[in-house]
Amino acid sequence: MTTDGPTAFAPIPDPGRHLTAPTTRSALRIQHQLLSAAREFLREQGFTELLPPIIGPVTDPGSRGSKQVDVDFYGHRYKLMTSAILYKQASLLAFDKIFCIAPNVRLEPLETAGTNRHLAEFHQLDVEVAGATRDDAVRLVEELVVHMVDSALRELPKEFAGLGRDTGAFTELLKGSFGRMRHAEAVAELQGLGHPQSPDAELDWAGEALLSAQRDRPFFVTDYPKGSRGFYDREDPEQPGLLRNFDLIAAEGYGELCSGSQRTNDYAEIVTRIRETGENPQKYRWYLDLVREGVPGSAGFGIGVERLTRYVAGLDAVWQAAAFPKVAGVVSP
Repeated sequence: MTTDGPTAFAPIPDPGRHLTAPTTRSALRIQHQLLSAAREFLREQGFTELLPPIIGPVTDPGSRGSKQVDVDFYGHRYKLMTSAILYKQASLLAFDKIFCIAPNVRLEPLETAGTNRHLAEFHQLDVEVAGATRDDAVRLVEELVVHMVDSALRELPKEFAGLGRDTGAFTELLKGSFGRMRHAEAVAELQGLGHPQSPDAELDWAGEALLSAQRDRPFFVTDYPKGSRGFYDREDPEQPGLLRNFDLIAAEGYGELCSGSQRTNDYAEIVTRIRETGENPQKYRWYLDLVREGVPGSAGFGIGVERLTRYVAGLDAVWQAAAFPKVAGVVSP
């Protein structure tokens, strides 16, 4: 395995050594249990699992800093999915509560190779609920994560012991009631710590890690400013300029695990928001046609599967939670 540029982490071993390494095998067993528990929980809650597309005419434009990948689909320019968000909303025409485990490809900037928490190819546990609010989604992801982590701890004690993971680190998590702070509060805390966080942007990677390192349980950051996220996040009518969205950030410095929001399903608002980002609404014609005809309002989220695995297993880097990791700038199978 070779690299096209310098990286700030230990080189990824070749597939044979990686797949047979005890750390990899334990991490993937934990990942399997986390996903099994998620499926169990969501099905008991009445969710239907769908298989999302890998390519489409457009994909999520809100992936910060990363590039999209074009593919030639019989003479048409299609995209590899960076997120299933548009398809999640469309799927609510069939079922009120859906989930999927979706592959995503994002060509992340080369500097992300040294963050230990970015992959160019990864998976999300995507969930969407018709008629739900942002607060409904927050409660759901909180209950879901507690169930997933509790299941892994109960079923795989030997794997955690082999990894040297201190399972006492999850004491507060298992109690539920994750912490919660508004984006403006997070910005103020970071600036108080000497970190130059912009009040108009998403929390940057270093800021997330800084906040994360000061907590003993996961916590939500809510109410990001308009313009910092995708056009599908609903603006709060009671607080113009703020979005009804959230991130879930892990404890111990592991950073963001999940992003979600209440979605807007107002055609005129979505078109306006697309134009505000400098994009042509015509690109999203199939999606906008569905919205015009009537897509239900909803709320949902996506949990980074490899990031959650890294946090639960206590791994040094997120690539250790992937069987065939793809890291920015690293040419690999």
